Amino acid sequence: MSTGGPASTDGSERRTSRRTILISIGAVLVLVAAAIVVVVTTRPASPAGGGILPSVSAGADTSAAKLHGWGDPDRVDEFTGPLDSSWDVYDGPGHNGNGRRSPDAAKVEDGVLTITGDTDGATGGLAWVPGQMYGRWEARVRAPVGDPTYNALLLLWPDAEDWPVGGEVDFMELTDASRQTAEYFIHYGENNQQEKDEVAVDATQWHNWAVEWTPTAVVAYLDGVEWHRTTDLEKLPPRPMHLTIQLDWFPEGQAPASKESSMQVDWVKQYPLQGS
Repeated sequence: MSTGGPASTDGSERRTSRRTILISIGAVLVLVAAAIVVVVTTRPASPAGGGILPSVSAGADTSAAKLHGWGDPDRVDEFTGPLDSSWDVYDGPGHNGNGRRSPDAAKVEDGVLTITGDTDGATGGLAWVPGQMYGRWEARVRAPVGDPTYNALLLLWPDAEDWPVGGEVDFMELTDASRQTAEYFIHYGENNQQEKDEVAVDATQWHNWAVEWTPTAVVAYLDGVEWHRTTDLEKLPPRPMHLTIQLDWFPEGQAPASKESSMQVDWVKQYPLQGS
């Protein structure tokens, strides 16, 4: 039983004020909760296994993978950080013993891998290991106008290191210093026999270069469009292959390099061949 007198006017005002404050706080909490619900429900779904979905690669709309339905890659490097252990960075003599391949020539910065060759033939290259028996590879590359002694390449090389019988597939070789054409070579046999083709392209701009290797063919693509196909089974690689990226020095019969040359790679992707 209450023994006090009637509540004072001041007490009533204080209780009214407290109710007003509590109602205001509740309204704010409701708004905050609603905002959280909106953020959570509108965030893109995460892929299986967790993690944030990656951004779409530059040039994806003209990739062979998208245009030919290759599905998801099993390996990707967007060069957003240091090279990981899947890359074997060359450190030794250059192509055919000319110059030197140095790890210092390959640098990753601002999401791009750049390989630079100097006027003394110090250049670089790297291999994405291990390889696979059949499959697909694609890379987005550009190469500024260079010195005539430097060739920029994307190629498949035998895991067994048994060239030439293990084969070689050069699906982008820029031998033209102006970088206005690209060549395709497939090497095969004990005597290093070759099949060759050429395509016109301004390779100083970004382009997607891809190769598809199946039991019946090797196919080269430029921005998703097929430009060469090898179907002679005797010319196809006999064993697993891996991707390599190289800026090779070819000084034979040419004047000494008069300026630096380089090539840049935005991303690389490897795809399994379904059912292989």
